[in-house]
Amino acid sequence: MTPSSTVLIADDDRAIRESLERALELEGYQVRTASDGVEALASVHAEPVDLLVLDVMMPGVDGLGVCRVLRAEGDRTPILMLTARVETPDRVAGLDAGADDYLPKPFDLDELLARLRALLRRVTPASDSEGPEPPLQVGDLRLDPGARRVWRGGREVELSKTEFDLLELLARNAGIVLDHSTIYDRIWGYDFGPESKNLAVYISYLRRKLEPEGAPQLIQTVRGVGYTLRPRTP
Repeated sequence: MTPSSTVLIADDDRAIRESLERALELEGYQVRTASDGVEALASVHAEPVDLLVLDVMMPGVDGLGVCRVLRAEGDRTPILMLTARVETPDRVAGLDAGADDYLPKPFDLDELLARLRALLRRVTPASDSEGPEPPLQVGDLRLDPGARRVWRGGREVELSKTEFDLLELLARNAGIVLDHSTIYDRIWGYDFGPESKNLAVYISYLRRKLEPEGAPQLIQTVRGVGYTLRPRTP
């Protein structure tokens, strides 16, 4: 995070909105706020931000609606979704809408700050002084790190920022079992502990996109340890 990073907080709960605004300003962020989705869209259209924190449940246009509109417009600004809904289908709805991460309420402020830092780090432009990096190939999966594009066989797969980062981490370590703590640290910059379901949700979502209709499995679960990317042998 740099001092110029601007975060838009959209939440219809004034107490949450104002407390987050104070906390983020103390961390050096520039903060804008909105009380609903319409205000949030107007704010982003008037002046871009570096990151959005959106409450799912807002009157009028909700957080999912804001996310869908921005993604349809080609806006790839990182989005962290706040939700009081803890069920997996509700979390997946946010990912379907194009969110990069989600955090259930009530949340720990340190965890929220860690996730914001991780999202901002992943959009920092990489140096291209050494030229474009060649694609990564694992079985029939091809991943282009520079263009941030993924193909399974001849089919291109659309991924969110977090999904791509997670898949890239697994692809760069293909065949190696990465434990939960390592993945959390590398992707989110914070180990959320054994009770967190965040990683499991993203793995299941990647599998839905990469392994539709019984396609050969690529992401393997090593129970009690973590995950690895390797084609399943017959």
